[in-house]
Amino acid sequence: MKDAQREYFIEILKQYRLGNATQQEIAFLEAYYNVFETNEELITVENQHEFAPVKQLIKNNIDQQIILPQKTFRLTPSRTRYMVAAVIFLAVSITAYYFTTSSDHVDTPGQEYSHILPGTNKATLTLSNGQKISLDDVANGEIAQQAGIRITKSGNGQLVYTAVKGDNAIPVAQNTISTPKGGQYQLILPDGTKVYLNAASTLSYPTAFQDKERLVELNGEAYFEVAKNKLLPFRVKSGQQTVEVLGTHFNVNAYADEGAIRTTLLEGAVKISAGMITQVIKPGQQAILNKNTADKIVITEVNTDKVIAWKNGVFSFENEDLKSVMRQISRWYNVEVIYTGVSSDEKYYGEISKNSKLGEVFEILELNNVHFDVEGKTIKVSPNHGSPVKQ
Repeated sequence: MKDAQREYFIEILKQYRLGNATQQEIAFLEAYYNVFETNEELITVENQHEFAPVKQLIKNNIDQQIILPQKTFRLTPSRTRYMVAAVIFLAVSITAYYFTTSSDHVDTPGQEYSHILPGTNKATLTLSNGQKISLDDVANGEIAQQAGIRITKSGNGQLVYTAVKGDNAIPVAQNTISTPKGGQYQLILPDGTKVYLNAASTLSYPTAFQDKERLVELNGEAYFEVAKNKLLPFRVKSGQQTVEVLGTHFNVNAYADEGAIRTTLLEGAVKISAGMITQVIKPGQQAILNKNTADKIVITEVNTDKVIAWKNGVFSFENEDLKSVMRQISRWYNVEVIYTGVSSDEKYYGEISKNSKLGEVFEILELNNVHFDVEGKTIKVSPNHGSPVKQ
């Protein structure tokens, strides 16, 4: 625990004893203590000088009868003590930063990253005639009419397609919405289907569904809440894979820089096809198609809350390596990443708000033996001082 964090930590304990602690501060103390209470073996000879006093300090000051709000993070036990230690370091730091970012007791970390901001609602709409509309610049309200469809930007960052009344013969036009790095957007398709588009993603779709299917094409990541229509199956094409549903909620991760296409089902049923291969998955399952081979669809059980955490404004890491974590950060903060002599087998667990400053995120990640330097919008990742370099 760094000096500034320790100072703020002691201040929370003081406020608790005076009866002035907020519910968030109480939750922070309880979460911090429970990490050690449920993972007693983490306090080893090597780290007891740091963590044993912290645990005892909290234990002496917290009334365990207090009813506490939901925690700001979740922990998943690891198979090895070393990896569990990484879990606790990440989780504790995340919890601290949720509260210290608004505190006068702690200096804002990562001032050198102050020019790199979290993503926002922004996207570009391309109409069938080639006209491009920057959705973050255009005013709310109607922005276009095309092929019998009114296209409207709502006040909450949504793009809405509705048919113009009295226009019975609606010709089909093709539209595309693209989010840049550092952008996200929501849209409602003509059939009422809701789509949440993650950063650096593109969705192409018709302005009206008139054929025997509702076909859209995705590059990147999107969460779909498909309007039910038994007569018109909804299909999402992503590279070698096609997902077919009648009405359901699911997430597709099909970024070009990821080695696999991952389709996760939250409710209903979906059929996934890749060449001659077909699989049906159930709620709580994820289908994984390896892009290099595309000869098998692997089905696994997943925590769906973590899969769609991005939609709810949270980075959620579970058993992810450094490069997987950095790909997500690169898309959201619109930065390029360069690795210098670092190759880590350590796994990252935990959650942190996507509204966090980049410096806060990096201070957390640096607890796992890596270091970050910034040059403009390029982030250089290298071994932390004193940590081994793996070739």
